[in-house]
Amino acid sequence: MTSAVQGDFLTTKRRSVIVGTGSAVPDKILDNHDLEKIVDTSDDWITVRTGIKQRRIISDGESTATLSIKAARQALDRAGIDAQDLDLIICATITPEMVFPATACFIQEGLGNKTCCAFDLTAACSGFTYAMGVAASIIAAGQADTALIIGAETLSTITDYTDRGSCILFGDGAGAAILKATTNTDRGLLYNSLHADGSEWETLSCRAYGSRYPVGSKLESDKMIYMDIRGRETYQTAVRRIVELIKETYIQCNINNDDIKRIIPHQMNMRIIESVVKRLKLPADKMFVNIDKYGNTSAASIAIALDEAIQTGCVGPGDLVILVAFGGGLTWGVNLIRL
Repeated sequence: MTSAVQGDFLTTKRRSVIVGTGSAVPDKILDNHDLEKIVDTSDDWITVRTGIKQRRIISDGESTATLSIKAARQALDRAGIDAQDLDLIICATITPEMVFPATACFIQEGLGNKTCCAFDLTAACSGFTYAMGVAASIIAAGQADTALIIGAETLSTITDYTDRGSCILFGDGAGAAILKATTNTDRGLLYNSLHADGSEWETLSCRAYGSRYPVGSKLESDKMIYMDIRGRETYQTAVRRIVELIKETYIQCNINNDDIKRIIPHQMNMRIIESVVKRLKLPADKMFVNIDKYGNTSAASIAIALDEAIQTGCVGPGDLVILVAFGGGLTWGVNLIRL
């Protein structure tokens, strides 16, 4: 799915402008030294291969919905918008509150809204870019004026802490953004491109429990309840797809590296980000990175990073920002936004 605008970004059409962001992470920190006590690894080994120093892990009483509600309230407060004015809530997650109802419905309940459209979206690490595109399309069609989009994960609940190749990567957290319908503006979502290739689903997956491997069935392996990550294949494909998406955005929107204030990538692995920087010949500081503090939080990753970039002044009003992700599905997506 692709939408594009070229040249002058000013338009009279309805466009989705970000008017507030928020984020929430658990208080509990699991750092590399803690992992040294769990699996055969070291702080140096993890840092060199991933760029991660620590990640946040939920405690009793915390869940995907509770983190989402905290992030949403923060975003609403910063936007100066009452939860009752929301027309749409989309929660991007692969670790939902439960099989059903949707996590978005629990978020809606927590915010005190009883009427808006609310649903979950599953695109793994690309979830927030997908949610941005879907919400913007609904707003452009006149079906909503104000939307809350959230990327939220509690990946610790599906992480195998006996597998040193994967347990070092993942953390928990949530990020949120409020989108407002606006006309006669050059701000908002300017370009959007979303893709998937289901034939490579085995590269990144969590197989149980679903209709293929239902609850109560005998699994081929007890490990099927955890995430299965095939690192080498993931690395090569992720770098290629992310580079393609950014180049596509530049061509379709007639812009270049100099026009972009920041690229906010999915925080998958520092080596992947560095490879993208090298292939695109980007200044290193053009990429916003916080993987060292939070690890890979899948759909929450870009949402948390976007909020942090805004709150720390790395990006601000009028800046062109690219959000770009690659994840299980396989899925990949990009958003070009003027804040």
